[in-house]
Amino acid sequence: MAVLVAFILAVAAPKLYAQVRLAVVDMQRAILETEEGRRAKNQLKKLFESRQEQLNDRQEALKRLKADLEKQQRVLAPAAMQKRMNEYQEQLVSLQKNYMDYQQELAQREAELTKQILINLQGVVRQLGTAEGYTAIFDQSGIVWAPTHIDLTDRVIAEFNRVHPAGSDAAPTAEGDAGTRRPAGARPAAAGTNPHPRGQQ
Repeated sequence: MAVLVAFILAVAAPKLYAQVRLAVVDMQRAILETEEGRRAKNQLKKLFESRQEQLNDRQEALKRLKADLEKQQRVLAPAAMQKRMNEYQEQLVSLQKNYMDYQQELAQREAELTKQILINLQGVVRQLGTAEGYTAIFDQSGIVWAPTHIDLTDRVIAEFNRVHPAGSDAAPTAEGDAGTRRPAGARPAAAGTNPHPRGQQ
């Protein structure tokens, strides 16, 4: 019986496998390299730079205030000095809060921009898979290894650009910051540090 089952499987397997078509798509690369993805990345970069400039200006103002306090430490009355120190601490706390607020704002903007791109990409992949009879198409991020000839990423990017040209869908913008965004994964640098945006691929 075991030999018979093995024989049947040996005969049927080639026909079964011949009907299976698998492919992979690097969805993260596709998001970054579509025309709409590049547009979103540039918008994010501009917003990041705008927010970083604001943080840098406030940081420099705090440095000047601190230097002024150090100079006046010996001439100001204790009560007046304490008042100035309290003002400095309040501004420092406010700067730190703004830094956290900017991080949250930029992360939200990034999510808003990439969400629709991802939805459209998934639609392109589904259409391609249906039209060409693929059994399954996997995201390459979850694959340990796959031969390059089953990677459809470049085809998906080209088809996305054809179906969804950059600027065809209005991207969400913030009031006062229309057309500005942060690069994927980037965040405003904290006081005394330099920005190091990710996603400049």
